[in-house]
Amino acid sequence: MPVVDSQTVVGPPVNPFLDPKDDLYNPLRYIASNTLTAIAFALVMLIALIQTFYTFRHGAKWMLVMVIGGYTYAVGFGCRFGLHYHPDSEGTYIAEYMFIVLSPCAFIAANYVLLGRLARHISCPTHVLLPIQKLTLVFVSSDVTTFLIQATGGGMSVSRTQTQQQTGSHIFLAGLVLQLVSFTLFSGIYIRFLYRVYTLEHDVWERDKAKPWYRDWRTLATALAISCIGILVRSGYRVAELSQGFQGYLATTEAFFYALDTLPLVVAISVYVLFWPGWFIKDGTKVVHDDPKRSDLESL
Repeated sequence: MPVVDSQTVVGPPVNPFLDPKDDLYNPLRYIASNTLTAIAFALVMLIALIQTFYTFRHGAKWMLVMVIGGYTYAVGFGCRFGLHYHPDSEGTYIAEYMFIVLSPCAFIAANYVLLGRLARHISCPTHVLLPIQKLTLVFVSSDVTTFLIQATGGGMSVSRTQTQQQTGSHIFLAGLVLQLVSFTLFSGIYIRFLYRVYTLEHDVWERDKAKPWYRDWRTLATALAISCIGILVRSGYRVAELSQGFQGYLATTEAFFYALDTLPLVVAISVYVLFWPGWFIKDGTKVVHDDPKRSDLESL
């Protein structure tokens, strides 16, 4: 129950639609647009359905984490329909916020796995800064860790006590910052990988030049780069948003939510609708190990 000061307790407004900006019971401080929600929900659900079809038709089952994340992300938008009609519903807001903010962890994890698959596909794992298995383990572990930190902070931030709300907000922000730092490091490693292949492995860089675009590994590499940019934009926005607090200008302006959170993430996942990894990397493709000795032993 919102508290104005240490003595005064304010009840919910009779009509929450009259003045949502000053409604202490409305966590968004605005009435969610059903039109924008419907567009976002339809796009995300369509992407998830197409990727589900691709997964079982064209392979790359290791991208299922992104597919599942797409469905949970759509659930978050579905909750916004409820917030439109019941803007003061605390339970609906908690569900919406958790699904919207935490689902992208799945998109990030998919990109972590994809880099390793791509490096092995073109037989260039040595150009990745870390051994592929360690790279995937380190970054996926960091993704899980930041997910848990954000989930913990999110749970505390909806407490009815101001102290726990502030603590939860700080924990949530820490999780978002760590996620941004982790993904920025990953993006740097990916840029370095592409640069080294381009400068040191010219034959590999040009090897698919004569093939159709959906067989050229550089097309998939470009798709991964686009996805990384979208996630970085969204992560930067979330850090800036929570730095202002849950009632800051960014958090209480719906246009920013769609322009700097939803749109970048839709781009980050929809790019794989056009360039599905299974078209380039078949599930049965021979794995090239980082350690040549290990590869030789396993081939015996």
